[in-house]
Amino acid sequence: MKISEIKELTVKELEARKRELRQEVFNLRIQQQGGQLEKPHTLRDLRRDVARIETVITQKSKTAK
Repeated sequence: MKISEIKELTVKELEARKRELRQEVFNLRIQQQGGQLEKPHTLRDLRRDVARIETVITQKSKTAK
């Protein structure tokens, strides 16, 4: 997910997307523990997407105040 796509979303949409990504990270970690994860780089990509979303949420909440 690109930062430009993330900035277009509202805070509620960002929160929902963050929840989805965290759930996906959880599922991938379970697969990794079981030795079934084929693409381990997807974990890193998802964690970075979560961080991007959290950054944009913080920026939007600061500008709203």
